[in-house]
Amino acid sequence: MLNAEISRRRDAAISRGVGMQTQVYVSRASGAEVWDVEGRRYIDFAAGIAVVNTGHCHPKVMEAVRAQSEAFTHTCHQVLPYENYIRLAERLNDKVPGNFDKKTVFVTTGAEAVENAIKIARAATGRSAVIAFGGGFHGRTFMGMSLTGKVAPYKKGFGAMMPDVFHVPFPADLHGISTSDALTAIEKLFKADLDPDRVAAIILEPVQGEGGFYPAPTELMRGLRELCDSHGILLIADEVQTGFARTGHLFAMEGYDVAADITTMAKGLAGGLPLAAVTGRAEIMDAAAPGGLGGTYGGNPLGIAEAHAVLDVIEEEDLCGRANELGSRLKQRLSAIRETVPEIADIRGPGFMVAAEFYSADGSVPNPDMANAIRTEALNRGLVLLTCGVYGNVIRFLAPLTIPDGVFSEALDILEASISAVKGA
Repeated sequence: MLNAEISRRRDAAISRGVGMQTQVYVSRASGAEVWDVEGRRYIDFAAGIAVVNTGHCHPKVMEAVRAQSEAFTHTCHQVLPYENYIRLAERLNDKVPGNFDKKTVFVTTGAEAVENAIKIARAATGRSAVIAFGGGFHGRTFMGMSLTGKVAPYKKGFGAMMPDVFHVPFPADLHGISTSDALTAIEKLFKADLDPDRVAAIILEPVQGEGGFYPAPTELMRGLRELCDSHGILLIADEVQTGFARTGHLFAMEGYDVAADITTMAKGLAGGLPLAAVTGRAEIMDAAAPGGLGGTYGGNPLGIAEAHAVLDVIEEEDLCGRANELGSRLKQRLSAIRETVPEIADIRGPGFMVAAEFYSADGSVPNPDMANAIRTEALNRGLVLLTCGVYGNVIRFLAPLTIPDGVFSEALDILEASISAVKGA
């Protein structure tokens, strides 16, 4: 069977609204490598968009799923509960940053986690408004889409967004937006358009994902915490993409000296199975009435079992330390390449949540064409990369944290060769 043949069938059968960055149809995967239906091998620097942080088919993770599947696969926790759901909640309550009592609810996707975080914040505060940031990504459901700070492709053609959602600029030195600009924008919002007493929550990603891998400055996080405390607003950290060792911490918020009231997570939590969670201050999480939270598949037993194994692997193999090591090596290599490729305008990101942003050679305008050309060239050479950013000019690097040194070095050689090929074209 050929990729092209499957692609034709896909075009006839699947909605075009499901975008695709490659036409590589996978037949099997292991660690940081995948093989397509034609037998060609690729090094995976996408990891299912930061999902398989522990690698494809990690033996311990696969064994946990196998054992659970032989016991039972679904009962719905709200009907017939199971102990490992409660034990995972206990583990997350202990590990999510914040020196206070916490509680957790399990759902299915990152967007669903965000939806429930907003529901909980509204229930706890009795308020309805939410502030989010330009460039942020919080999902494709209507509230998630409304919170997302990017029109195309996420909001385009879908009509009016949810009410009482407001956006302010996110700090990005390369784009001339400072922390002061962001905080001042909120204060101006309070003066001109929005009574702070109506605001339930401010939500942000500690490192913007789809928006371009911009880390939130420490001063921004401190300023938001102070602002929230002064107005009775809840701070929500969207850790859907940053969580589970990707940034060199189990959660990116560990890198700050303030804590969020509510944390959302998904992606890397269950290493490939659909599982998401919301963890927050106990009294806030108890604001919703029984039956107000949950869902048929929320906390599915297979996902719960896999999440326990993922947390064990992260700890046993020190994947937080591994993320810092891999990220440092990648940044060093990109910095060396940058000496002859001035189009690399910025290299950034904590741990192994690293990105390179491309501009024109004179640094005047974003260069999405070069970023996409490098992605395409790398794919032709056997390396899977993803682009992101409001301008589409950022390449993000999200390989599994378990990638062996030899495969990692091979990938860096392919990356450099791909950039050189595009630069010389």
